[in-house]
Order: sequence, then C-alpha cells, then structure tokens
Amino acid sequence: MKVAVLGAAGGIGQALALLLKTQLPAGSALSLYDIAPVTPGVAVDLSHIPTAVSVEGFSGEDATPALRGADVVLISAGVARKPGMDRADLFNVNAGIVRNLIEQVATTAPKALIGVITNPVNTTVAIAAEVLKKAGVYDKNRLFGISTLDVIRANTFVAALKNKHPEEIDVPVVGGHSGVTILPLLSQVPGVSFSDQEIADLTKRIQNAGTEVVEAKAGGGSATLSMGQAAARFGLSLIRALQGEANVVECAYVEGDGEYARFFSQPLLLGKNGIVERRPLGPLSDFEQQALQGMLDTLKKDIAQGEEFVK
Repeated sequence: MKVAVLGAAGGIGQALALLLKTQLPAGSALSLYDIAPVTPGVAVDLSHIPTAVSVEGFSGEDATPALRGADVVLISAGVARKPGMDRADLFNVNAGIVRNLIEQVATTAPKALIGVITNPVNTTVAIAAEVLKKAGVYDKNRLFGISTLDVIRANTFVAALKNKHPEEIDVPVVGGHSGVTILPLLSQVPGVSFSDQEIADLTKRIQNAGTEVVEAKAGGGSATLSMGQAAARFGLSLIRALQGEANVVECAYVEGDGEYARFFSQPLLLGKNGIVERRPLGPLSDFEQQALQGMLDTLKKDIAQGEEFVK
C-alpha cells in the first residue's frame, strides 16, 4: 500500500507521518509532500525509525512525484487556526491550497481514496468534490472529510466524566466538522447514561474543543498532535478496508443521499472501493433531533461556499 501525505512538513503532517511510519503494514510506502524545502529532511528523519515502511520526501510546487501510485492520499496542507480566528477565516488561504492539490490528485492518482484534513472541512470537501467533478474523475465513495478528531475527543471526554477506559467508548459524531455542526450522539453510547446538563455541557465542549487547544497554546498553534492521531486512525482504517478486512466502520464527512445536506458526517462501512454503505443515524434523542435541525442552515452555507469557490 502507498500512502501520500500532502502538507507533510506541518504540525499535523509530521505527527501523521510519524504515526504512519510506525503503524502502516510492513512493506507499505509512505510518500511525503510539502511546498516547504524541509520535507525531504522530514522523510530522512523518519527513515531512521526501524520499521518495514519505506519513506520518500518531495518539496516544491509540484506534488505529482509524491502522488504516483498512491492508494490513499491524506491532505493536511494549509494554515493553522490562531486565537480569534474561526474556521471561516481560514477559508481564503486554505481553499486555494486544496483546489491546487486536488487538481494534481485528479491527474496523477484519480483512483486513490482521498482524506481531507485541511480546515474548514465543511467547505474544503465541497471544493475537492467540484474539482474532481470538473476533471471527470469524481467518485463520492472515494472522497472523505476526516472528522475523526471529533470522535476521539468525544470518546476521551466521556471516558473521563464516567471513569471508563477511553478505548471502551465509541461515540458516533455526525453532521459537520466545526462548531454547531458537530453533533455527538451521546444517546447511542452503550452502557453509559447522562443527565440533561451533562449532555448539554459535553456537546458544547466537543464542539468547542478546537478553540480549547488554540487558546491553551496561546497563539502557538492549533490541534496538531491529536489531529495527527485522528488522521492516522482514519488513514489506517482505509488501508485495512483496502486490504479486505471486514466490518471497518468510521464516521466521516462525505457526500450522501442529501437527506440532511449534500455532505454530512455519518457512520460508514468501508471496503476495497471506499464507502460500501452509509449507515443511518439511528434513533435520536429530542436534544439531538433539535441540534440536528439547528445546524443544517450553517452546514448548507459552508457547503455552498465551497461549491461557489470552484465555479
């Protein structure tokens, strides 16, 4: 299997590359690309770690050499959020970066499974879809917005509150990947019950967790290490599915049947060609039902912004 990481010299990219170097199946290839000239050095640094995963690094304007033969492409390139910025502020810079990289993916690795990490994901995934569509290679079962960070945060916060082991907790998180569009389905966590106040507080904390990190780093960056872990988890799930493992299920932000919005995060069964099945949300509590209805305008606006950008 070959995995390409675009934006590999950044905070998320380096954390992601380290985790992939140590966790990809033996014999895999890791291909790192970033515009920054340090990228080949990042690859050399990682190559000294004794695992049977080969690493190559590429820098400059052209991502093509890194993309040749890639089975999975993970895109973390872009600027990070700083204090006072919301994800919409990132749009002007990151939209152009994602468009440019997806154009190169469309030409060089049109059959790859693509995971978009670059924020604002609600919008950048719509950009990616429109660019792939223009190039005539769009397959909605192969394009993912990686919202796994919301899932791992939800698991962590619930486990801490309820004195459980974090690995025993699996909270489905649906909707989008910013602010009110993030909806953890706490009513669906087996063996755990919450008061109304706990549900309100946990939901708010999960929705605002990115800001929690930005403020705690006091201008020194955003969530890079936890996002690296989340992206690695999702990327490794894609690899396991590509290799034929059964019952690989992850939540991600994808184009579906449009029941709620054109793009929507929901549980997905993954397979050799990407998405095998978009799983229904299941029964929602009154709180979740209300939150779902309340987010849709915001989500649809985010998506429209991406579509308009490409047009």
